[in-house]
Amino acid sequence: MNEFQQYQISNDLIRALDSLQFVEPTEVQKRVLPVALNDRDIVVKSQTGSGKTASYAIPICEKVEWIENKPQALILTPTRELAVQVKEDFTTIGRFKRIKAVSLIGKQPFHYQKTELQQKTHIAVGTPGRVLDHIEKGTLHLEKVRYVVIDEADEMLNMGFIEQVEAILAHLPSERVTMLFSATLPDAIKELATSHTNEPTYIEVGTDMTTNLIHHAVIEVNEEEKLQLLQDVTIVENPDSCIIFCRTKDRVDEVHDELYDLDYSVDKLHGGMEQSTRLLVMDDFKRGEFRYLVATDVAARGIDIDNITHVINFDLPLEKEAYVHRTGRTGRAGMKGTAITFVTQNEHDFLANIEEYVGFLIPKREKPAGEEVVRKEIHFEQKMDQRPKKKMAKSERVNEGIMKLYFNGGKKKKLRAVDFVGTIAKIPGITSEDIGIITILDTSTFVEILNGKGPIVLNAMKSTTVKGKALKVHEARNK
Repeated sequence: MNEFQQYQISNDLIRALDSLQFVEPTEVQKRVLPVALNDRDIVVKSQTGSGKTASYAIPICEKVEWIENKPQALILTPTRELAVQVKEDFTTIGRFKRIKAVSLIGKQPFHYQKTELQQKTHIAVGTPGRVLDHIEKGTLHLEKVRYVVIDEADEMLNMGFIEQVEAILAHLPSERVTMLFSATLPDAIKELATSHTNEPTYIEVGTDMTTNLIHHAVIEVNEEEKLQLLQDVTIVENPDSCIIFCRTKDRVDEVHDELYDLDYSVDKLHGGMEQSTRLLVMDDFKRGEFRYLVATDVAARGIDIDNITHVINFDLPLEKEAYVHRTGRTGRAGMKGTAITFVTQNEHDFLANIEEYVGFLIPKREKPAGEEVVRKEIHFEQKMDQRPKKKMAKSERVNEGIMKLYFNGGKKKKLRAVDFVGTIAKIPGITSEDIGIITILDTSTFVEILNGKGPIVLNAMKSTTVKGKALKVHEARNK
């Protein structure tokens, strides 16, 4: 039995959770779900990788009303990558309830997001700047919002977004459920919670900020020897999947280029890249297209991959919180991980601050011995010659049995979602339960068909009109 059934959530959600292989709630989910399902305000202190996104996505998907067209929940995240990740989580968890979620982030066309918001939208997920932009331009309607989540609140503070968050909250209905999630609770976040929640339930999960599934180590090195040390460490450790964190985008470029020239299976991620490129790199890494990702702290949030085996801090983070978030990319979902940090002679004070923050001394490790590097190099090269094992994205598991259809007619032909539902549901063997999310644009419409019935609908619609209009139809090229 799926243990999430104890919370009396709908079969549509249980079906999606089964597909995602979510059968046993994590600790944060056990603590948050009963309170959130009871529409109570919550302030949660929980470490990264604890399953907190599902802890609020499940109750929100359960509570939103499908028939309502305007957003009923607003999720604020500090980074664009995390916003996209959370939007995907809502889409997959709410797949069979036909929940429509949109991401509102910078470096993406505003007009595209405006068009999406004109469709039926249940959940809006975004970064504070772009969300505030939509509010001020009147393209994001808030009168139906009943649930608000401030995710990674401490990072909002670190990135200077708290004033924007305050401005957004001032526009929201006073009658709402507010949930705040943070890995740490500095005074400014406590003040935010006090000002904008109503008698919240405080939940603290995983006070040990670095999971005991992670093996931590520090290696002392001179600055000019770091690249050689990185080669030696990766040869000896031979990770299946690894993130190498650097302090600046220039350093990311330098390290990436060095590894690329050495024929590593590698790509890079930093804030100086086009947003579309960043998202493609993230997707490729999640699918296992390459083994090594060289990144700035933009990758310390928003990457939800269960089996990253290693994190290497090529540059020691100067903010102690960043150490927790970086190393939290490994040791997730019950898997063991390794976090190795390079430290130079003048960085010992920063290291001491991190150790005080995490509550333990990080063990020192010697540089790999030359003979060990030579001995293990052949195994490393063999792995580099092999294609990484492909990983199936969560959404792919849920999307099995779903076909998205394209029709060459939309708003300009005065077509509405109800027209497509009414027509498709009359096809023998098809009911409205087999119809997923419908997206109507000016000159085209996309309709998801569930339960493996896409071929039936596709075949039937080739000779069936919609509202008296004959439309071309074929399977959409992407999901």
